[in-house]
Amino acid sequence: MNEAEQARGPLLEARGVTRVFGKGGNRVYALRGASLAVGEGRLVALKGRSGSGKTTLLNIMAALDTPTEGTVLYGGRDAGRMSEREKNELRKREIGLIFQSFALVPYMTAFENVEFGLRIAEVPAAERRKRAEEALKFVGLAGRMHHMPQELSGGEQQRTAIARAIAHKPRLILADEPTAELDSRMGRQVIGVFRELVRNEGVTIVLTTHDPNIMEMVDDVYALEDGRVELERVNGG
Repeated sequence: MNEAEQARGPLLEARGVTRVFGKGGNRVYALRGASLAVGEGRLVALKGRSGSGKTTLLNIMAALDTPTEGTVLYGGRDAGRMSEREKNELRKREIGLIFQSFALVPYMTAFENVEFGLRIAEVPAAERRKRAEEALKFVGLAGRMHHMPQELSGGEQQRTAIARAIAHKPRLILADEPTAELDSRMGRQVIGVFRELVRNEGVTIVLTTHDPNIMEMVDDVYALEDGRVELERVNGG
């Protein structure tokens, strides 16, 4: 993180986040005091074996789940003090979510999937077509936007999901295992799109992954083990 970023503070910060599921003797700790800080315009990987708490932490950082203990700050704002309406507004306007399973609506074209996401984000109708087309062109699907998901390759489906996540111009993208269903070539293409978003649009991206090749392509790598987070590598400032 450079001096300007330090002066502004991190875009996203988790402080001592603990998440417990169940009660009494059935209590299971998914996270135990996990902490990390993500500066603006960084591509960050969160690694860890299955069951290490990666998805739980990502859901908490997306304000989809609430920590049992600890604090999550978004641009200095405490998510724990936000109402459910404020959290919904945060997700609609400032956060883009990408899932391992693509989560496309099967009976909508790529364009319609992206445009539908803009409807949910309450983007005015006059802007939706333009933004949807721009997002699909950005991910290299200008010639495929009117195809149905089943007519697209796995990589094209994931790029459609990325277009949907970026069309409302979020500051932060949270992606859960976005390359897990793809072969290595398509996975590199997806990370290439992420790199362009960081470099050209100033977007901050946090993704979970098992893939060591992907970890070589990101700025920072955090390792999650036994419910705690450790910074493993920082690439540049």
